[in-house]
Amino acid sequence: MENQANETIALMRTSKGDIKLRLYSDTPAHRDNFIKLAKEGTYDGLLFHRVIKDFMVQGGDVTSKGAPMSKPLGSGDLGYTVSAEFRYPARFHKRGALCAARTSDEVNPEKASSASQFYIVTGKRYTDQDLNQLEKQLLERLKREIFARLQQEYKSKIMELYRAGSREELAVLRDTLIGKTELEAENRKAEVQLDPVVRETYKNEGGVPFLDGQYTVYGEVIEGMDVVDSIQAVKTNRQDRPTEDVVINSVEIL
Repeated sequence: MENQANETIALMRTSKGDIKLRLYSDTPAHRDNFIKLAKEGTYDGLLFHRVIKDFMVQGGDVTSKGAPMSKPLGSGDLGYTVSAEFRYPARFHKRGALCAARTSDEVNPEKASSASQFYIVTGKRYTDQDLNQLEKQLLERLKREIFARLQQEYKSKIMELYRAGSREELAVLRDTLIGKTELEAENRKAEVQLDPVVRETYKNEGGVPFLDGQYTVYGEVIEGMDVVDSIQAVKTNRQDRPTEDVVINSVEIL
């Protein structure tokens, strides 16, 4: 537990009620950015524009204030990003976690965060079987990432053999890279195995474990989770936007 004196508490007043948030001191860039935007009134009047049951509620699109229902939302931001601050297993996607949204890996391989958009996790509870399967999926994702990196490192050699039409040598090189991938993945296997405390939390409280290591977690709800649940329960359209606006009236740093 963090020292109370080092905690930053924010009060988010919404049209559904108040949500009190604790901002983590070990994600200082995200904490300071959130404080700055709150003090500048950036969040005032913005919407929770994306709501998915048993997953999360998302807000902070700076173009959402007073937006008509016909307006597509989700891409509005402030023109800068915040560098990722992953602190797993201390910080993870448990129920009530405050996290930074971001653009996809294809255009954002560094996983840098949106300046203004955030989401609060609602999630669901997981069984041991679910979590075991998740670990297998995470290991496969790690292997794909390693193989893609190795392909990039050997790109010039691959292109040389391809231009020369050396199919047999290409096959040998591919098998070599697969072997290197398997060896590195085995050595890094602990990275994708759930911490025991994290596992128990996902089983007993719930969350969204497959987002860990992909999006920065920089705070949590300490009061008002019932308000988050009421936002999660609203009716939404095909774009996951609430059919009746859920508004962030203000965010105050206490």
